[in-house]
Amino acid sequence: MLRLTISLLVIALIAALLGFGGIAGAATGMAQLAFWVFLVLMLLSLVVGAVRRPAAG
Repeated sequence: MLRLTISLLVIALIAALLGFGGIAGAATGMAQLAFWVFLVLMLLSLVVGAVRRPAAG
């Protein structure tokens, strides 16, 4: 998921350098969405992993 975000940001930067503003804006928006989805899933995974882990001791 994070790899997708980085590749979309690279596409947005290349499109912006070449003057394709619409494509750059769309790629940036998709990268932001992918990043937030990644962040929510990572936090959810950490919480579920902490809850399911048996207590030490």
